[in-house]
Amino acid sequence: MNISENEMYDYSSDIVCDEGCSAEFLDSSTILPVLYYSLFCLGLLGNATVLWILLQHIKLRTMTDVCLLNLVLSDLILAASLPLWAYNSENLVSCKLMTGVYQLGFYSGTFFVTLMSVDRYLAIVHAVAAMRARTLRYGITASTIIWVMSVIVGIPQVIFATLEIDELCNTSYCQPLYPDERQQFWKLLRNFSENTVGLFVCLPIMIFCYVKILIVLSKTRNSKKAKAVKLIFTIVCVFVVCWVPYNVTVFLQTLEELEILNTCKASQLINSAMGFAEIIALSHCCLNPVIYAFVGEKFRKSLVKVLSRSLCWRQQRQATVSSKDTTDRDTSNTPLKSDNRDS
Repeated sequence: MNISENEMYDYSSDIVCDEGCSAEFLDSSTILPVLYYSLFCLGLLGNATVLWILLQHIKLRTMTDVCLLNLVLSDLILAASLPLWAYNSENLVSCKLMTGVYQLGFYSGTFFVTLMSVDRYLAIVHAVAAMRARTLRYGITASTIIWVMSVIVGIPQVIFATLEIDELCNTSYCQPLYPDERQQFWKLLRNFSENTVGLFVCLPIMIFCYVKILIVLSKTRNSKKAKAVKLIFTIVCVFVVCWVPYNVTVFLQTLEELEILNTCKASQLINSAMGFAEIIALSHCCLNPVIYAFVGEKFRKSLVKVLSRSLCWRQQRQATVSSKDTTDRDTSNTPLKSDNRDS
């Protein structure tokens, strides 16, 4: 998490840059909360819908289903933290919570996207040989390992997260406070771990898997080939557009920490770019439901079935209520014959 890098890090450089109080577009007290709350609503609605459909109407039988379920949970966790981002955490508890949720969502989401890529690669390129490896049991095992790894990698950032108050700007910032004697080590370790996972390992694996898939699909005559190619192209493009700018900016911060980029102008550009990169990266949790679920034929049929049942149930209920009202009205207007005989 790299909120306001100019306040978060004291880079070792002979040049002192006076950043002052930020007045950039993304630091607006009105625009920034609106962006985060919009992403929160979209991510919560989309992922909650996918989660409900998966748990109620789709049986978890394969590794693909397990990966999709865990990816939805990861995106749901990340989306749930966005209201904390809206006001940059106003106390230490929310600061640590926001840091922990972000770290967990970042690593688990990236791992599960990569795992789904590998699963699709095995299912298409090595369909027969990989049947035993794509079972529900292996899916649960792989998912458990990913969650444990994500928690372990994110723990140091939660421990060092603290709330720093800038009296000059009258604002507070959630940032890591590393020990002075090993400050550079922890900064580089954080940047290196994020770049290794998101840029140097997972992205090449995804590209390799989908290139192999496209090669296989191009050699087969299948009526659904165009849809598969379109889906695969969308998956890769959206992941690259959302997360590569963030990882590249983190890499530039590493160069800044190593004093390779040590000018005030470079620092200001990197800090400004990080604000936009974070917004784009966080928007990925809203797009995943569309990519991995709504575009999928299996989920789309389940969603249509659920909506059809819900619509039919409402119509039957309205018809029942209307019939009951008509019966009650007719009954109330019927004269009592016993009263006539008595008279």
